[in-house]
Order: sequence, then structure tokens, then C-alpha cells
Amino acid sequence: MAATPFPARPISRRSILRGGLGAVAASAAGVPLLSACGGDDSGGNAKEMSFWNFYGPSDDQGPQSKWFVDTVAEWNKNNDVKVKLRYIPGKDYLNGTTLQTAFQSGQGPDIFLISPGDFLRYYNGGVLQDLGSALSDDSKADYLPGLLEARSVDGKVYGLPMEIEPLAMYYSETAFEKAGLSEADLPKTWDQTIAVAEKLTGKDRYGVMFETLPGYYQNFTWYPFLWQGDGTPIKDGKAAFDSPAAVQALKFWQDTIQHKVAPRKALGDGGGDVVSNLGSGAAAMQQSGIWAVADMRAKAKTFKYGIIPHPTPDGGKPATDLGGWAFVANSKGANPEAAAKFIAWALGSTDAAGIERQRQWNTVVKTNLPPRKSVQQAADAKGAFADGALKKFVSEIAPTGKPEPRFPPEVYQPIADAIQACQLNASDPAKAAADAAAKIDTFLKTYQGAPIS
Repeated sequence: MAATPFPARPISRRSILRGGLGAVAASAAGVPLLSACGGDDSGGNAKEMSFWNFYGPSDDQGPQSKWFVDTVAEWNKNNDVKVKLRYIPGKDYLNGTTLQTAFQSGQGPDIFLISPGDFLRYYNGGVLQDLGSALSDDSKADYLPGLLEARSVDGKVYGLPMEIEPLAMYYSETAFEKAGLSEADLPKTWDQTIAVAEKLTGKDRYGVMFETLPGYYQNFTWYPFLWQGDGTPIKDGKAAFDSPAAVQALKFWQDTIQHKVAPRKALGDGGGDVVSNLGSGAAAMQQSGIWAVADMRAKAKTFKYGIIPHPTPDGGKPATDLGGWAFVANSKGANPEAAAKFIAWALGSTDAAGIERQRQWNTVVKTNLPPRKSVQQAADAKGAFADGALKKFVSEIAPTGKPEPRFPPEVYQPIADAIQACQLNASDPAKAAADAAAKIDTFLKTYQGAPIS
């Protein structure tokens, strides 16, 4: 989606980082600007940088944790300014307030991970370092079109993407067989999804699963259903959430709960955790991302599953969300310039070692679509996407994708509230959409910050 500018009004960086609809009031009350972060206001001379993430070093010491540990160890071996990893469990990082609270108190990490959906919180908060001076022209040109732009403002790059993560529906072949269903019964429409889920639901199993925990991840997983009806939260600088597309998408997720074919709470790490839900037999169909292929490969090797595109409403069009986390540097941290160099080296190196490091992350220890052309070529040469679920992601699902929107908290939050109200509290979808649109529109009239896209 194209970037959309809005009228200006001063808002404090700290209130933006706190987020929520109270940000404007907090600003008016005189909340001070964000203080120096990173634990060392040394003017860029610190010899150690903290790197907060939700991969490693984790207790299970799995391959994804090892990739982070090994990458940092390689950097530390060859650089005077060292990187120190801090592992934060996924639930706390994705849906918790650990990162936000740290920045509010002036103790934010030097390097951290953010999703496109949360980019504007930190950019508008004034804590993202421009990575441009550390990036070579060859590195910039190696990224697929649009990926750097989603993490840029006024041509300056503030985050390097490590992956592309499309969403799809996973299903259990065994659950279908036990219910007397075949591939011909795989749902293509929303109505079919409910009908098939009813046949798959049993004493210890739900027929279908969507994320129920509020947060950026839930919004991310819900957007494709909005897009299928040609809906959008913002259009031409104004709220457009009060639309038939939003209402029907909210109602579809609500119907899965009302028909008792979907759980009110997922197991494990939530709706994106296929091993704990689909793999355990607790769900027969589950929406998740391409990363689940690697998770199943590592933790449920014998489990038989398949993937299908998101079912669509009557008259709707296929859609998926193209997410992907990025490394960013704290401009108020202990050594922003060194942090930028680390990020450019870890994710943007164009030498053979850099390309192999990215191939390993995107197709071996984790499954994603590589964000760089050279890495895609290296992955293709190894046959990474030649067959199975990954081939389907590349050939059928990803081509229907749109980049994850970047919204400030004051736009994201009303949408999250509407999803939660309809999905779990049986609220009227039309009223929920109208209420969210009103809050978004009020905010947009006085928004000052980077373009929303």
C-alpha cells in the first residue's frame, strides 16, 4: 500500500512508545521526551551492545537459537565492539510489554527485532538508527522490491528484514481421514470452512483455529480476511474501517467461536504454534505462517499435514499477509554506529559467507521466503522450494500477498479491540467496525509522524 501523509501535531516520543489511545492525553500532560537508552550514554564508544530477541540463547538450544548464537559469536570474534544476546520468550516479546517498558524507562536494548506492524511506534518514538551509512549499494539492490521501503522513511533505511513470512491454513491429514473427509473437502470458502470444521470438531479436537490473543500478531493474521473483501483500515488519509469487508471479516472469526468449532485459547505459544495445536491433535485446521514448516520438521517429523490458501468469502479474492521481522538499532543506545554495522553485516553481507548465513536462516534452521535475490538463488540451487509445502507457499500462496501494514499504536489498537470484541465477546461486528473507524479517524486528523502504509 502506498504511504499516506497526514497533518502535523506534536506528540512526545515517550507517549508514542507507550502507545494506546492515551498517548495524546499523555503528551498534553507534558510527558518528557524519551531518555537515553541502552544503559550507557557514552556517545557511541561502548564496547558491548545488547541484542534482545525471542530466538536465542533459548533453553531448548534449538537450531534457530544456535543460528543467533553462532552469528553473534562470529561477529564478536572479529570486532572490538561485542554483541551480547538477551533471550526473551516469544509470548513476552510478541504480545507483552517487555520491550516497550524498557524504552519508557530509558533502558532499551542496542539492537532488537521489530515487525512491520510495530515499526512506527519506534520510528515515531525517535529511537531507530539510520542504517544507511553501514549498507552498501550492492546490499540495498539485493533486497526484493518494497522490502526496504517498508522499513524506510524519506529514503533512509531503519530496519533490515531477515525473512518474508506468508500465512496459510494448515490441516491434519489424519483428522480429515478419521472424519471421513478427503482432499475434495478442503474448504475454499468461509462457509465451507465452518461446515468442514463442524465435521472435524470432536471431544478433544477443534475443527479450526485462529489466533485469540490480542496483539500485533493477531492483527497481522486477521488482515488477509479484510483484504479478501477489498477492505482497508485507511484510505485517502481517512479511516475506512467501517466497511462491509471489515464487518464480514469480523463476523467470520466470530462465527468460528459461536459455532464452537474454534477454541477461545490456543495451546503452547498461541495461534501460530502449529506443533502444540495441530501437531498435538487439538486442532484439525490452523492458520499459521511458513515458519511452521520448519517447526514441524524439527518437532513433529512424522506428522502428516498439508497447507491450503486462506478460504475466501463469496465473491472475494485470495489474500495473505507477508510479514517478516527486521533487525533495528537503537539510536539512543550505547553505540548506534556499531549496532548499525552489526546489522548490515549479519543480514546484508553480499559475500559468500553472508549469503550462506541468510540461506541457512531462511531455508534450513527456519523456513521463510528469503528477502534477498542472491539468497533466493542460493536456496533454489539447493532445491529448497522444489516440492512439498514450501513449493506451494512460493507458487500459490505468496503471489497473493500484501506487505504487513505499518500502523502507529493508535490505529492498530482500535482494530485489535474490534477483533477481540467480536471474536470473544460476541459484540455486533457492524458496531465494532464503526467504533474502531471513529477512533482511527479522530487520531488521523491530528497525526504527526512518518507516513502510514
